[in-house]
Amino acid sequence: MALSGIKLGILQRVLTDYRVRFFDFLAGEFPSGVEIAAGDPRPEEQIITGVPQKCAFHAVRNIHVLKGGLYLCQQVGVIEWLESCQPDALIVEANPRYLATPQVVRWMHQRKRPVVGWGLGVPPGGAIRANLRLAFLKQFDALLTYSRAGQSQYAAAGLLPESIFLAPNAAAFRPTGDAPAHRVSFADGPAKVLFVGRLQARKRVDLLLQACAELEPGIQPDLVIVGDGPEKAALQALAEEVYPKAEFTGDLRGTDLDDCFREADLFVLPGTGGLALQQALSFALPAIAAEGDGTQMDLVRPENGWLVKPGDLQSLKSALRLALTNPMDLVIKGQESFRIVRDEVNMERMADAFEAAVRFAIERSKT
Repeated sequence: MALSGIKLGILQRVLTDYRVRFFDFLAGEFPSGVEIAAGDPRPEEQIITGVPQKCAFHAVRNIHVLKGGLYLCQQVGVIEWLESCQPDALIVEANPRYLATPQVVRWMHQRKRPVVGWGLGVPPGGAIRANLRLAFLKQFDALLTYSRAGQSQYAAAGLLPESIFLAPNAAAFRPTGDAPAHRVSFADGPAKVLFVGRLQARKRVDLLLQACAELEPGIQPDLVIVGDGPEKAALQALAEEVYPKAEFTGDLRGTDLDDCFREADLFVLPGTGGLALQQALSFALPAIAAEGDGTQMDLVRPENGWLVKPGDLQSLKSALRLALTNPMDLVIKGQESFRIVRDEVNMERMADAFEAAVRFAIERSKT
């Protein structure tokens, strides 16, 4: 089924700058147009939003209710946007905390148009919570998820396996040419360990600073921390106390960020999330990552790095020690990282899954 006559709508809580590149790429597969609606983040989130070049954009108003585990978001103006946009298919975040979603789905279904949910999977919970979650998820005509773990969770929750599509979370395109070269020896200076991401508590950069500080002096790396966020000042204060050789570059983009990836020997993601992980692998970097939402397990394997226990200082320190005492092994693992991004996890594969989910949802809505 051709997608040339399908206008695609995408509803996001916030349109982050790192996601714009993917949506603009996806727009090339929908000649009839892609239109995105999103609101503003809370000021304390310090999220950098983006503006698409190939997609239309419509601003809605986000009303943020409560915080933390009780957070809810009501989006005002979404029905008016749908009336104006008139999408043939819609992709929304499969998050029950976003209160406008059921209303949006009803509007689409009343017009016999499909809705695809996009989520992480099904978090653990009791029977009542599980039943409510299942009822919420069953309203979608298809589901997209980042990881094999999320795919399994949706199927185990009672959703049709054929309606669940794996869209590996990617920030980089399929690399072309040879893998970037990295040092096979640290004779000319300490290993360079890189972190890239928003500086917030859940990223656990504090743990990375502590782990580096507790390593033997002979293998302590040059630690480069790229990013900005609400925890930056606290992390800089902690670094002054425990690991003053850590370098905070602030937020970097484009060639400046690419140079950091090229110069690094090892990428470390000590906390949850982190789209930069896939980007690091595209530069042939081995990685240490905390087990999180399942995406890390798809990207980091024994062949290209180490998975560590979340929040476990000893686990992180042991992985760093293993990595930093064998530079040749890092190069070999980095080659496998490059292969994973080239063959398995890239924006092209992600777009393929989005297209397949939309096709499935359209066919399903007809029946």
